[in-house]
Amino acid sequence: MRCLLGALIGVASLISAVPAFAQSEPLNVVATFSIIGDFANRVGGDRIALRTLVGPNADSHVYEPSPGDAIALARADLVLVNGLMFEGFLARLIEASGTQAPVIVLTEGATVLADPEGGHYHYVDGEAIFHAAPFDSHAWQSVANARVYVENIAEAFCAADTQNCPTYEANAAAYMDELNALDGEIRQAIDAILEDRRVVVVAHNAFRYFGAEYGVTFLAPQGVSTESEASAADVAGLIRNIRAQRAAAVFAENITDTRLVAQIASEAGLELAGTLYSDALSEPDGPAPSYVAMMRHNVSTITAALSSD
Repeated sequence: MRCLLGALIGVASLISAVPAFAQSEPLNVVATFSIIGDFANRVGGDRIALRTLVGPNADSHVYEPSPGDAIALARADLVLVNGLMFEGFLARLIEASGTQAPVIVLTEGATVLADPEGGHYHYVDGEAIFHAAPFDSHAWQSVANARVYVENIAEAFCAADTQNCPTYEANAAAYMDELNALDGEIRQAIDAILEDRRVVVVAHNAFRYFGAEYGVTFLAPQGVSTESEASAADVAGLIRNIRAQRAAAVFAENITDTRLVAQIASEAGLELAGTLYSDALSEPDGPAPSYVAMMRHNVSTITAALSSD
């Protein structure tokens, strides 16, 4: 890690030594992961040049930045981040890059849920290390919060590029209409499911915002970060909860290994009912290449499993 940080600092030093010129068009925007990148594209359109650090199907919780990421931050006009300690790599990358760009925390103003466990344990050389994390960072899983992300992006783009503010505002307004329609679709789909069927199992606690907003209970062996490690006792307790709450389906996630949830499904007498997209979009030719497509895919996958006999 120290070698990587040193390499990042060295690259950033070279970039900062280049003479500064007047800001070119379009805006150079860095988004930390694919969902934020999609929001940025919808608001910015062809007025931005976008670099997304953590790409499709990749896990931001465990991402390790590259020298190219440091270069991107050093050259950026804006850096768009989730915040709430989601991007564990971010602080050291910002330091290494020496970026002077504004860092826009998109969860500002969102409705934020507390992490019920206050953080998570992971193991380093056999030693359990606790990482405090008071909030659940997966706020985009509520469409109401996604609208806050979009508002914050439009505001940031307008502040950085006042000349093109009307374009950003028009793009954001059109996208808001699409998100409003999406929210209605989700509510209608979930409302059609019997309430006693709305308990499911996923790999980690990435869907609590969806659950709170739309009325689905998600059980998981891991906490809000995939860095957390489920013990045998955790798995046994989860299986008891699955039986007690009569969970109807178990889902894999696109960013995690399926073996643990497959084991849980087997022990609970259930089968894997599909893959949900939690912390990252799919590749462009996959079922969830955009935020709206991701939410529709997740809802259709959930409803197909819970509506079956």
